[in-house]
Amino acid sequence: MKGEPDFLQNLRAEMGGGRQWLDRAVVIAYAVLAGLAVVGFTLLADAAFSLYQSMRSAAWWAPLLWTPALTALVVWSIRRWARGAVGSGVPQVLVALDANTPPEQRARFVSVRLSLAKIGAVAGGLLAGLSIGRQGPSVQIAAGVMLHARHWLSPRSGISDRELLVAGGAAGIAAAFNTPLGGIVFAIEELSRRLQDRSSGLMLAAIVVAGLVSVSAFGNLSYFGRVRAEAVSWWGLLAPGALVALGCGLLGGLLSRLMLASFTGLPDRFCAYRRKRPVTFAAICGFVVAVIAVISDGAAVGVGHHHTHLLLDQATVTGGLQGHQPLLFTGLKFIASWLSAWSGVPGGIFGPSLSLGAGLGADVAWLLNSPHGAALIALGMCGFLAAVTQTPITAMIIVMEMTDGHSMVLSLMACALLASLISRMISRPLYSTMAELMTRRM
Repeated sequence: MKGEPDFLQNLRAEMGGGRQWLDRAVVIAYAVLAGLAVVGFTLLADAAFSLYQSMRSAAWWAPLLWTPALTALVVWSIRRWARGAVGSGVPQVLVALDANTPPEQRARFVSVRLSLAKIGAVAGGLLAGLSIGRQGPSVQIAAGVMLHARHWLSPRSGISDRELLVAGGAAGIAAAFNTPLGGIVFAIEELSRRLQDRSSGLMLAAIVVAGLVSVSAFGNLSYFGRVRAEAVSWWGLLAPGALVALGCGLLGGLLSRLMLASFTGLPDRFCAYRRKRPVTFAAICGFVVAVIAVISDGAAVGVGHHHTHLLLDQATVTGGLQGHQPLLFTGLKFIASWLSAWSGVPGGIFGPSLSLGAGLGADVAWLLNSPHGAALIALGMCGFLAAVTQTPITAMIIVMEMTDGHSMVLSLMACALLASLISRMISRPLYSTMAELMTRRM
């Protein structure tokens, strides 16, 4: 029939173009490199925070001196040599993806040089003991590596810089969380909605390959471990789950609004002082975070995954949260995460958001004496991440892939959508708004 595809002709076209296959090999090779970059970044970040914990354990007062000094050093270094490495990394990728960004300006936001600077700066922030994550920076790091593939692709490859950036950014999420599906959904929901049909399959393959590199390095496990949430009825989770979603939406929206205000600057004395003396302001923020570290015995700083593990172990192994102090960890972690971002040190919000959500879920479980602590913690992780980033599908998929089983899919989806909806009433979308402001400044 006329118009039907010719199998033999299409097969010859696919198999006959040697340069086409070389271009595909280049993309896959760079996907492997992007995955390796994120794996190396993960190991360095974890080693940096472990060193900080060792120092803090040796002398409880050490963070009061160490944290502000190293925070100031990181901010001074970034402002002097790599201004494009500030922030979480996702807004920079969005700016590079913007059609209005001239191609020659993309290197100001995404490049191999900025990827290396990002790795060093985030590791320095964790060595200082700040409350920052590494998943958002992984987006910029992997995107910088993938974009470099442009130097080896033929002009007729049909693969655009935009597609390389989308694949790299999504590969960063896939490798950082060991969740290839989460990376694909993040590419669709946050980075791009219009991948070209002719190369979308290759880009998705690159995302999966980068995710598999992380799985090969760390095993088929999530960075935060697996949450074995017991099967519970909708009625058992309805009231406490709604409370978790409400709390996540309010606090997540507030954190997003505070981070936007910190980024844009307000006409107040604090922001004026930050503009005038950014390095000194960073040291002050670092000192307050150090005080929080002393008060919380180190639980409220770093990415927060260790404390999340403890909460999950209490909820699943011991069957309760008897030793949990409601609202204390959540409040301290909230302040530490905001001040860490306000200081100007590069870092992500994905990890701290998951930790904050876990703390909020544990608070609700403790206050209501609920027997479904693990399930509420999982809902909190999903809801808070959805509220801060306003990407409910991505949040649901990431937490679902960290959950052993699919018994909570509908609950996670409902919590993510409700928390994201509440957050939109409080704050503009975090990443896209930051990207818009960066574009204006450019």
